[in-house]
Amino acid sequence: MQQPVLVDPYAAQAATGTKPGTIRQWLRRGKLTHHGYDRDGRALIDLDELYVHLGVKAA
Repeated sequence: MQQPVLVDPYAAQAATGTKPGTIRQWLRRGKLTHHGYDRDGRALIDLDELYVHLGVKAA
């Protein structure tokens, strides 16, 4: 099984173009899995899970 690629919402925006506020909403609504926080207090998400949610094939 592949290790998750955990990123904060700003790195996720750079990778997918999805706004950090949208990603935070999806986390609150349970559409994405929350994987803790980075040292700056930003939520961490699995980038591959975000690609699946967006219907995009990961590179």
